[in-house]
Amino acid sequence: MTSRLILASGSRFRKQLLDNAGIAVDVVRPDIDERAVEGTLEGTGATPEDVAQVLAEAKAVSVSEARLDALVIGSDQTLSLGSRMFHKPADMEDARRHLLALSGKTHQLNSAVAIARGGETVWRHVGIARLTMRDLSPAFIGRHLSRVGAAALDSVGAYQIEAEGIQLFQSIEGDHFTIVGLPLLPLLAQLRILGAIDG
Repeated sequence: MTSRLILASGSRFRKQLLDNAGIAVDVVRPDIDERAVEGTLEGTGATPEDVAQVLAEAKAVSVSEARLDALVIGSDQTLSLGSRMFHKPADMEDARRHLLALSGKTHQLNSAVAIARGGETVWRHVGIARLTMRDLSPAFIGRHLSRVGAAALDSVGAYQIEAEGIQLFQSIEGDHFTIVGLPLLPLLAQLRILGAIDG
């Protein structure tokens, strides 16, 4: 258990998940343009799951190239509704449009995680969850966004399932950690295999 662990992410949620699991990590924000990386996939037939995986690996490898002594964890999440892929809402009006589009429908969260060492990906995984929203009236969406405020801008779906966002849903199929953005159980299993945490 000699490998230093780095989380290549600015997400306080992912850091908190690892802290709660007793995993000590340093945080280094990757210097990548996510939309530019996505742009390289246009016209390739890449699925939303593929996009999440490519972004997770790009983050991990980017930081790993400068921290050759460490195991670097990268993660990313996409939300897809049919063929449409959503990004974090830019503002509260965008959050309102997200929730109107998702209302009464089943969408998919694709949470990818990758581990890199020495500038190379050594492991990758995508967890998938399917979430069905209740039919939400525009008036309810407005009241909900007024209550949660800017927190709606912190996630790709404009909701936090671990907070008041749970009220938006009719049914959920999938792992809690995948939904909040880091498939923790597969990650912990791989860190044990790599000897990075006690097993």
